[in-house]
Amino acid sequence: MAEYVAQEELLMITESVKEFAEAKIRPHVMEWDEIQFFPKKVMHEAGKYGMLGVLVPHEYGGAGLGYHEYVNTIVEIAKVCGSIGLSVAAHNSLCTGHILSYANHAQKLKYLSKLATGEWIGAWGLTEANTGSDAMRMACVAKKDGDYYIINGAKNWITHGISGDVAVVLARTGELLDSNGITAFIVEKGTKGFKAGKKENKLGMRASETAEMIFEDCRVHKSQIIGEIGQGFKQAMGVLDGGRISIAALSLGIAKGAYEAAVKYSQERHQFGNPISSFQAIAFKLADMAVKIQAAELMIREASELKNNRLPVTKISAMAKYYASEICVEIATDAVQIFGGYGYTKDFPVEKFYRDSKLCTIGEGTSEIQKLVISREILRGNN
Repeated sequence: MAEYVAQEELLMITESVKEFAEAKIRPHVMEWDEIQFFPKKVMHEAGKYGMLGVLVPHEYGGAGLGYHEYVNTIVEIAKVCGSIGLSVAAHNSLCTGHILSYANHAQKLKYLSKLATGEWIGAWGLTEANTGSDAMRMACVAKKDGDYYIINGAKNWITHGISGDVAVVLARTGELLDSNGITAFIVEKGTKGFKAGKKENKLGMRASETAEMIFEDCRVHKSQIIGEIGQGFKQAMGVLDGGRISIAALSLGIAKGAYEAAVKYSQERHQFGNPISSFQAIAFKLADMAVKIQAAELMIREASELKNNRLPVTKISAMAKYYASEICVEIATDAVQIFGGYGYTKDFPVEKFYRDSKLCTIGEGTSEIQKLVISREILRGNN
């Protein structure tokens, strides 16, 4: 059970993450972005500070904190660099989160201690080339062979698909379209038949590694199964409930970073003898940005509180992810507009916020899928 901290301690944790981001990330943001460099060393360092096991209990080497602390961690990192925010979010919520929520005690002892401390980096394999939102049509198959399962297929768009030391992989063990026909396996890097494939060349989030994972007669012992055979899809849906909060937090961080840069610039930039913030067109843009950020944060806090108290969170986490990601794009766009021509150059930060923002409306469930989830919950009477 997470040990929720007092407001003063929450502020201390937030300030610690902010200092880390300023010292370890900000000086290298554009360099990493230009060459698509994933700074694994910085991830290891973040692990030493507890940022890669925020929700993991102390007994497994984690920080033992709750969702409010987790959200603040992601926000402060994303305000500086969306890419590193994405990597920290994916590591915590997906690979680590899946093992934390559904693995047995022995598996938790073995893997969480390495993941939570940053000794190992985690990956999570659900998406395939032709099965993004339609996960039950996955083609990656695991066939039983005595005490082992033989996995064949590929996973695409995987955060840390090359650099990850361990991956939670969803593979089909039953019939196509059977929600009880998918199983989760823990697969370590170096396992025969498991290798990295193509690294994606992306518009944004370029310092967060996204790559293919390939399985060719990959033999995985039955002891590496998480939970029961056939429960993988249901587990994945539970993991994504929490994962949506992390992407909402990532969106909030990017939006805040773009907004704060725009406010500062509007007060420094003069036209017609006055700072541009004195013009109603700019001032009203800033007002709209501030309102959207406040609304998104309130949704995220509600989802976090429900998650901390282990209450149903599917609808509100989808709402938070949908709204926060959409306003993230809007705010980044407005920030570029406020900067004018300078906003279109790489000499100022909003150009990167603009590019990074779009992924938030796609990753861990598109905006369209969020609306599907929300509408289904409403029509089931979960108001």
